[in-house]
Amino acid sequence: MDDLKDYELILEHILGLMVIDTSGNLVYMNDQCAEYIDVDRHASIGRPIREIFPPSTMPDMLASEDDTDSDFYFADGRVSFSRRMKLKKDGAVIGVIEYDLLQETDSLGQFIDKYTHILNAGTKQNAEQLKTLRKTNYSLSDLVGSSAVMNALKQQVMRAAVTNSTVLIIGETGTGKEIVAHSIHNLSKRTLGRFIKINAAALPESLAESEFFGYEEGAFTGAIRDGKSGKFEMADGGTLFIDEVSSMPLPLQAKVLRVLQEKEIDRIGAAESTPVDVRIVAATNQELPDLVAEGKFRLDLYHRLNVFPIRIPPLRERMDDIPELVMNKVIELNIEFGKNVLNVDDRVYEKLCQYDWPGNVRELHNMVENAMNYADGDTLMWSHFNLRVDNSRLDLDGLKKQVNPIEYIRNEAERKLIEEILGMHGGNKTKAAAYLNISRPLLYQKMKRLGIDL
Repeated sequence: MDDLKDYELILEHILGLMVIDTSGNLVYMNDQCAEYIDVDRHASIGRPIREIFPPSTMPDMLASEDDTDSDFYFADGRVSFSRRMKLKKDGAVIGVIEYDLLQETDSLGQFIDKYTHILNAGTKQNAEQLKTLRKTNYSLSDLVGSSAVMNALKQQVMRAAVTNSTVLIIGETGTGKEIVAHSIHNLSKRTLGRFIKINAAALPESLAESEFFGYEEGAFTGAIRDGKSGKFEMADGGTLFIDEVSSMPLPLQAKVLRVLQEKEIDRIGAAESTPVDVRIVAATNQELPDLVAEGKFRLDLYHRLNVFPIRIPPLRERMDDIPELVMNKVIELNIEFGKNVLNVDDRVYEKLCQYDWPGNVRELHNMVENAMNYADGDTLMWSHFNLRVDNSRLDLDGLKKQVNPIEYIRNEAERKLIEEILGMHGGNKTKAAAYLNISRPLLYQKMKRLGIDL
């Protein structure tokens, strides 16, 4: 390759290639990069890189002690994972070069899939040790669905992962809030840190403070020797996932707010505060602004949590994903049940799309699992399902009398589901909660709210 054009050809095949000088001005950009970020290549040369591409962090590299670095870029609906390094001549820095390793969400998804495959195939033992250290069970690939709203959700997850901001995940029961929380942690710079989960709804108010903040030896009667670390300390350097954050008692909310503000915790009985480096990811199935208006949630804590909100769409808003969700679950259950179901009859999808799914993806998975127990061939049929889809028309005149018709219909559907599951298990609330994949205290809260006899 003696001709200069051969070298130019090589440079044109590098994704997102650009170079700046020590003043932060662009000195080179290939056509692929110019087309991807939608700028005029020739008119851009000599201009400050941040005038051409405002999100650029290339100038930061000039002042950095590191010679190489990597980062995600999100701009105008595009996503890229970039590598940059200092250019040196005779030991002196003369600029920074940057190129993309990945561009677009699909490429990133393929990379994650290949990475997962390599871990599973070649380094399974190390991967299991890493998984145990993180204590995470899910990744981005567990967010099943290719609809527009799901693709938007995955981009939101990736955006959240590259920041250190507090995340608030809002979604109905069964939409996959925990999957989103795990995915954010696993894609973040804290991925090697611990992922600690605590369910605020499952804690008695008397134990909540000690669970969150820990205690010193002798802090109270029954305190164990040497004291105990709370969830904040356990998550130091990692992520603390607070599920059902809306159920947190008001006194505890004030203490959590202080941690977010001061970056330190007070163990019960401790004379001094302990600094912590924890990222908070919280989840709720209730609208926190409504609870603020009712005096049940602190406004200042809501603002602290709502820095990066992610709203998960309910299943009824993404019915196009039902075939993918069903088949994904069928493949998983084939392995677990030792079956060989290869197809799903079209009538199954037709009937499932007629249902409102108050329990969302969790309810769908439970229904598919129930049906798989009855499948005896290579095709899952509608006859294998025990789901009664009600196609009767709504009583629109009756709905007029309701203050919030949508909330009324949702509550009625949830009440019907809980009553049916309780009936299926002979009124056994422990089994019903396990079937619904929620905690027993949360089931009691829902029964009380919906007027179901305890």
